[in-house]
Amino acid sequence: MFIQTVRGRIDSKELGICAAHEHLSIDLSRIKKDPDTILDDEEGAIEEVKAFAKSGGEAIIEVTNDGMGRDAERLKRISEAADVHIVACTGFYKDPFIPSFAQGWEAERFAEHFIKEAEEGIEGTSIYPGIIGEVGTSKNEMKPVEKELLTGAAKAGLVTGLPVTTHTTLGTLGKKQMMLFDKLGLPPEQIIIGHQDLNPDDEEVLEVLKTGTYIGFDTIGKTNYRPDSDRMASLIKFVEAGCEDQILLSADLTRKSHWKKYNGPGYGLVLDYFIPEFKKKGADDTLIHKLLVKNPARAFSINK
Repeated sequence: MFIQTVRGRIDSKELGICAAHEHLSIDLSRIKKDPDTILDDEEGAIEEVKAFAKSGGEAIIEVTNDGMGRDAERLKRISEAADVHIVACTGFYKDPFIPSFAQGWEAERFAEHFIKEAEEGIEGTSIYPGIIGEVGTSKNEMKPVEKELLTGAAKAGLVTGLPVTTHTTLGTLGKKQMMLFDKLGLPPEQIIIGHQDLNPDDEEVLEVLKTGTYIGFDTIGKTNYRPDSDRMASLIKFVEAGCEDQILLSADLTRKSHWKKYNGPGYGLVLDYFIPEFKKKGADDTLIHKLLVKNPARAFSINK
């Protein structure tokens, strides 16, 4: 089994401690109209990733796609300078972030585009995506273009073997996303349903987990959406339910104000703050290793 990084393929066992859903180069300002949502400082990103490595981090799954400010060559330079594995993606985000040229596409067209990047490289480069994502749905709504997008992502996943990682706005529609993927025949072990730590309905998240898929517990530290104490309680509940093999951790940094450079917590947030608190709640090293190392190594392996 292998994982495709921006510097080439690696054995899955080489991935190491992994942040499963992050952004290093992003620009959401076209829609959000906020310069804080622009991360285009390459030297700054290198220092931030070096700080992540100092906290123990070894790999980052970077899910910024076309329409969100993706820059694959920049990611490769960051990876080389910081000596951290970085996995880039193919995909589109959700309405209204889908690029104008793709707004009217149907599923087959989305699939063709993602397959082409997976087979030929991202935007004419020799850098290949290791994941399809983050493809998403709106809050409590799967818009027609989003249904076509997710369908296209699933079809491309079936052809390429790339894992598919999703965005669920405020944790909503995870179950509906899984129902769509299941209908299309995408194996659950090839899917990561994102942002499920934002869904306060533990029973609904457990229904998603019962399908056998992975979930992203990946907005840790975003306490404006949900207190980390509540996230912790849900995580403990899911572990006690026997789902510890299906959970991935991350912080989903998207703003300058999230960086250490601007007095934010940085990409080591999970390692520096959340994991120590989790240990105080009784999590042992075996469980921590599973969440940070073993689960990502499986989830991001290419199923081909």
